[in-house]
Amino acid sequence: MKTDLFDFDLPADRIALRPVAPREAARLLVVKPGQGAEDRTVGDLPDLLRAGDCLVVNDSKVIAARLKGRRIGRGEVEPAIEATLHKRIDGSHWRAFILGAKKVQVGDTLRFGSEGRVCFLDQLDAHVSHKDEGGEVTLSFSFTGPVLDQAIGERGDMPLPPYIASKRPTDDQDKTDYQTVFAREDGSVAAPTAGLHFTPALLERLAGHGVAVHKVTLHVGAGTFLPVKVDDTAEHKMHAEFGVLTAATAAALNAARAKGGRIVAVGSTALRTLETAADDDGTIREFAGDTAIFITPGYRFKAVDLMLTNFHLPRSTLFMLVAAFSGLDTMQRAYRHAIDSGYRFYSYGDACLLYPDLSFRDGAERRTRNPET
Repeated sequence: MKTDLFDFDLPADRIALRPVAPREAARLLVVKPGQGAEDRTVGDLPDLLRAGDCLVVNDSKVIAARLKGRRIGRGEVEPAIEATLHKRIDGSHWRAFILGAKKVQVGDTLRFGSEGRVCFLDQLDAHVSHKDEGGEVTLSFSFTGPVLDQAIGERGDMPLPPYIASKRPTDDQDKTDYQTVFAREDGSVAAPTAGLHFTPALLERLAGHGVAVHKVTLHVGAGTFLPVKVDDTAEHKMHAEFGVLTAATAAALNAARAKGGRIVAVGSTALRTLETAADDDGTIREFAGDTAIFITPGYRFKAVDLMLTNFHLPRSTLFMLVAAFSGLDTMQRAYRHAIDSGYRFYSYGDACLLYPDLSFRDGAERRTRNPET
């Protein structure tokens, strides 16, 4: 498909630079293909879902993945370097994007630290062991394991998306705002933003309505920030991300769906994990490994009945995904309504609850899987 089909104009003032408080006060656009859209709030979720439904959330935790430093040891000039870690390879190696990649060559040493601090972790060095044509590098750090994690945590900043970071500096409030209430497993360099809307109070009310919450892990990479630059979606290459769905979670979700419960993916990361782990008949299996699943219109969804997600960038893989789920025409109309109605977009913005486009499914499947029934 042509990438231009997923383009739209978004006024700059619709980009949220801070989340609303409390988080569940964010607006929620309920989108049902063929029925239009309904304006609600995230706090209305207990009334919009039903007993037996299962919310599937991503429990990955954002790390302080943006490191500032300099290149050392090659010439008198030590140029400033900014690296954004996006995928852990092992205990001491990370894949990273480099701002100012032309300054860096294989064999260089990058130093991240704060001179003047008196501790054995004062300086964190990394050796550039590989560099791709696009400027992406592999960094081999001088520390490993928990010591490296500590050093990154001490020196790194929260990796706010460019559309926020370009408008204001990162601050201490972001350390709280850019983590979900579910965050447990270190490894993401971008928040699974649909989960940002949940609070303990909202989760308690959902439980009171008989809605269960199940967790998967998908460590979100910085590739999620990259625009689709090719003219045809078939030519776009997704960055692989590591995910885990346990056997216990798979069994619980399969049992709930067999009883008529709906699987509600909270965000694109939970959805992609579920779809990666599902058989063609919709049975969800245990999964642990990389996924680079790229979902565009025409994809047949196997495991997900509803989707809660934020509003996404034009020409992004995420907008392509929601267009695949609810239909391109439906999502174009929904986004026009959201823009005209003052909804807030992107990571700190509002959300939508999406129902699937069932027009391509046969009658038997629609009777067994229709989220409305």
